[in-house]
Amino acid sequence: MSVPGPLLFARYAYPPNALGYCGPDDAQALIGHTSAGESGPDLVVLARQFAGAWPYLQLIAASAGRADPLDAAVVEAYWLGNRLLSTVDPSVFAAHLADRFEARAGRGLSDLTTLAHLGAVAHHNFHVFAVYPWVGMLRAGTTSEPLRVLDACRVRWGRVRAVAAGIAEVSSQPLLWNGFSLQLGPVRAEHVLCATDHGRLAPTVRPGDVVSMHWDWVCDVLTAVQVDRLRAVTANTLRMTNEALSRPVAAAVLD
Repeated sequence: MSVPGPLLFARYAYPPNALGYCGPDDAQALIGHTSAGESGPDLVVLARQFAGAWPYLQLIAASAGRADPLDAAVVEAYWLGNRLLSTVDPSVFAAHLADRFEARAGRGLSDLTTLAHLGAVAHHNFHVFAVYPWVGMLRAGTTSEPLRVLDACRVRWGRVRAVAAGIAEVSSQPLLWNGFSLQLGPVRAEHVLCATDHGRLAPTVRPGDVVSMHWDWVCDVLTAVQVDRLRAVTANTLRMTNEALSRPVAAAVLD
């Protein structure tokens, strides 16, 4: 990959960091590096402070025989998906989840680790749907805010229609909830940031580009292969989430 791993990580980590959800109290440092296209030791220090993502990077790297958790292919695997996800043994992934989330999952821990044995992978979207409480809130009847957060927090893709004043109009499929399951809906337009006075994450974004998005930002311009991988891992995550929701026992892990 042509983009260094620390820089690629920063492109996806900045949006939630800027909102105060995770990582260090220095979001400006992240976007400063992405705007300049700079990668270096400072970014590595910042990346290590993302308590949610960093252990997944360590797991993928170790499973794939990569020495560096910020190896570009490892970072791509976590945010977008690639073949390195398949190098993580399901039993190792289950143990990883048990070690990290026993206190949070409580009585649902066995269900969470079961997902690992059934084909879940160490991808950001798995963490959003299976570890965070939002799906459980949907199940309990609270819909608007959980659905908004799930849709924004998952890494998603779309095609740029227009760009003006640092805002991109992007055609994408929103996440929908029918009261029983989650699915991707018909294509609609959404407006996301591609540049502000603070800087930008992705390189130049043009109409016709297919881009990745995290929260309210365009993070990168994707290749066709990357889009296919992100589609596949998203479909797998939604399938497993809906299968879990269809079982009464799912309430424990998803709440």
